[in-house]
Amino acid sequence: MDAGRAVAGPTAPGGSDPDEARWVGVRRMKRIATGFLLVATAVYGLAKWAGEEGAGGWAGYVAAAAEAGMVGALADWFAVTALFRRPLGLPIPHTAIIPTKKDALGASLGEFVGENFLSADVVRARLRTVGIGARLGGWLAEPDNAAKVTEQASAALRGVLTVLRDSDVQAVVGEAITRRAEAQEVGPGLGRLLERVVADGGHRRMVDLVCVRAHDWLVEHGDSVMTAVQGGAPGWTPRFVDRRIGERVYKELLRFVTETRDSPNHPARGAVDRFLADFAHELQEDADTRARVERLKKDLLARSEVQDLIASAWGAVRAMVVAAAEDEQSALRQRARASLLSLGRRLTADPALQAKVDSWLEDAATYLVTTYRDEITSLISETVAGWDADQTSRKIEAHVGRDLQFIRINGTVVGALAGLLIYTVSQLATR
Repeated sequence: MDAGRAVAGPTAPGGSDPDEARWVGVRRMKRIATGFLLVATAVYGLAKWAGEEGAGGWAGYVAAAAEAGMVGALADWFAVTALFRRPLGLPIPHTAIIPTKKDALGASLGEFVGENFLSADVVRARLRTVGIGARLGGWLAEPDNAAKVTEQASAALRGVLTVLRDSDVQAVVGEAITRRAEAQEVGPGLGRLLERVVADGGHRRMVDLVCVRAHDWLVEHGDSVMTAVQGGAPGWTPRFVDRRIGERVYKELLRFVTETRDSPNHPARGAVDRFLADFAHELQEDADTRARVERLKKDLLARSEVQDLIASAWGAVRAMVVAAAEDEQSALRQRARASLLSLGRRLTADPALQAKVDSWLEDAATYLVTTYRDEITSLISETVAGWDADQTSRKIEAHVGRDLQFIRINGTVVGALAGLLIYTVSQLATR
């Protein structure tokens, strides 16, 4: 028997110091179980000797109990040993069950897990009893927990943005923006926007600004305006006439701009309003105007300056997000913490929201389970199939062998009691 034999601890799969510690307990229990067998054997021998020496009827009872105890101990030793190896090395059928049936046991284990743990009904029932929504709400409602989640999310965001290559992201962003802009006609949208701006009078501030700037420019560059007018006069006109005409044109132009600036109801302003309103209508209804706007849009998108601007937008956004994620006092992280706290309080106080979150989680878990159940069960069976048979047997024995030795001990005790009972009944029956 192997009870007193030194058994090497498992080295794989996953052989480790904890397994060695378990093997110490297994070997100790084997010695104890073997000790019960040896005690039963010794008692049997002494009882038989005492009976032959005329000690009395009690020797027969003791011998019967000890004999049955030996039989029980040997039978249970055989049963326990047959799980992990061939008893005494003999090729007895249906022994060394774990090494020889390892692959079948792995497949059965995978099927058992799939049927009893990875079914949609089991997952939904378990999650429903847990009440994740309420627990999550109570957990997030704590400021420290919200801060931890924000910190971890910020670290993950920084990691993702650091790993991504700017050139790849810029290419994707540029292509996406360009494709979307080319596919979407901008004329009608611009027309509706301009129509609302004109209707609300939003353009008047721009007109005011243009008038003020035009007036200031004329005041500052009066000589340039008069020189330009004189330069356009015919060569045969006298110079003083050209100068008088230039001064007159400049004064009229300055008066017109000043009156337009100072008078909200000036006819020129009304003309601008009508022009913008007509242009907004043409952007929406006139096919020729819309086609010209589309051509202009495509020309702008094709320019390298525009593409460079689109590409550089990613760099600016990434730098801004990384800086905000690293700064604990940034508006981004403060808003994230506040949002998590608010979500936690709402989840704690709102049963309807709790039910909705629980439903989302149940649906997500059910989808994962039903979609990847075969992969999970096959992972179990394939992993077990990849283990070495002898090492697998040793590892399992290291985990359950100590408890199995109690079977041998119980077999010795129960066998002895059963033998004593049978001998007693037989003695009573023969009297």
